[in-house]
Amino acid sequence: MAIAQAARAGTFDRADPRAARRAIRAGAYAAQTAGIAPGYVQGNVCILPRDYADEFFVYCQRNPKPCPLLAASDPGDPLLPALAGDLDIRTDVPSYRVFRDGEYVEDVADIRDPDAVFDAVRPEAVLHLAAQADVRVSVEQPHVDAEVNVLGTVRILEGARRHGAQVVFASSGGAGYGECDGPAPESAPLRPLAPYGTSKVCGEEYLATWNRLYGSRHVSLRLGNVYGPRQMPHGEAGVVAIFMGLLHEGGTPTIFGDGSQTRDYVFVGDVARAFLLALEHDGGVFNIGTGVETSVVELFDAIVAASGVDREATFAPARLGELQRSVLDPSLAASELGWRPTHSLADGLASTWEWITR
Repeated sequence: MAIAQAARAGTFDRADPRAARRAIRAGAYAAQTAGIAPGYVQGNVCILPRDYADEFFVYCQRNPKPCPLLAASDPGDPLLPALAGDLDIRTDVPSYRVFRDGEYVEDVADIRDPDAVFDAVRPEAVLHLAAQADVRVSVEQPHVDAEVNVLGTVRILEGARRHGAQVVFASSGGAGYGECDGPAPESAPLRPLAPYGTSKVCGEEYLATWNRLYGSRHVSLRLGNVYGPRQMPHGEAGVVAIFMGLLHEGGTPTIFGDGSQTRDYVFVGDVARAFLLALEHDGGVFNIGTGVETSVVELFDAIVAASGVDREATFAPARLGELQRSVLDPSLAASELGWRPTHSLADGLASTWEWITR
């Protein structure tokens, strides 16, 4: 498929829109669910189906606070093709968002009650990123976490089943595997340390059950620590966005513990390609990471180098229950999906800093 060839080459953001549209038959619709936090992963993924399908829509669970799904951008954005034009930003109605030809149309619905949306749009592909992603909320209110992450995923699966749509599910690598002795393969034991990780593992199992029961082709992607443009440096944002936001605003980043704890940082543009490639696959579970561990201290030094801001971090006591080592083995994604990360940490941080400061 042309859609997979463009993604494997790492050129999805420069693909010929006419060739890209031929990758999905005429009249196909692509759908994507989005979370309640500023949807930077969704915002980066969303530019892909807009060029590959006749209609693209996004919806997320309702939330009382503003939920900017897409950051306003320009043709010079390295993650946005010039052919897409500017992306509109909406913050007033954080629910279901419909885009036609790149233009916002309307907001409705909830992932826990998506039937009307599925019946109206009849998608052939659903990129499911919506989640209750706050680990602290999952511990304090596990029923809320399960309602959104488990029940919401089941409702998405049922809506997809009625219309013969494939689901690609954003799961979690770090939250699922727990402590790692080295790069964790998909066969590694799953030992989540919080209800959030448990709900993600549960979502994976529902996808696998639907594949066995109904012969569907759903795919789960276990994501590493995703970072990159459009991630807002507030709330439950990742450490890259938090550190860069503080440096940009004159603040001082805080490192908890001695900074030796490691994570697998994967650039959001590479993650976007993985979602695209998964649409061609006949089901399964895949790690989407780099296989490289980076400590928090090493990450901070790399961010300082990328930003050019010479500032020291402060240190605070370690946080209870924080993982010390988390790293994914992406070899299965390489062999079966043809996916490999194409951005080094230095390159990804440079692109992220450019977006934050412009």
